[in-house]
Amino acid sequence: MNPEIQFALESEVTLITSFQDADPMGVIYHGNFFRFFEEARRVLMDKIDYGYLKMNESGYMWPIIDTRVKYVKAIPFNHQIRVHAKLTEWENRLRVDYVIYDAQTNQRMCKAHTTQVAVSIKEQEMCFASPKVFIDKVNQWHQHGKLA
Repeated sequence: MNPEIQFALESEVTLITSFQDADPMGVIYHGNFFRFFEEARRVLMDKIDYGYLKMNESGYMWPIIDTRVKYVKAIPFNHQIRVHAKLTEWENRLRVDYVIYDAQTNQRMCKAHTTQVAVSIKEQEMCFASPKVFIDKVNQWHQHGKLA
């Protein structure tokens, strides 16, 4: 990809936090934030027609190898949030950045990222570059006028 071309492949989901996701203090347990990230990432990957079933069909699995989370503000249960996801790396690995906002006030409550790498299902080996099928999906999305 031409480094001068910048585009934003993004998604956003709105969720209401559940009681079962809360800890005894009534706020969302930190480990449950990953379910929110996953939902936003699922929608993001569906935009390029490369969700987890398509990944598997293409011969690759994409395990998470790194994650970083900064918890800015506690999120109570029964609270409406917006989870924004943005693809920020795709040529050698898949990195998605996230921001969780209070849906009412637009206040940032959390920011994070996850990094995934392609692993060949057949060889059970990590790929040092993203597979052509994934790069092609991102490029197809880009070519259809989805510029930021």
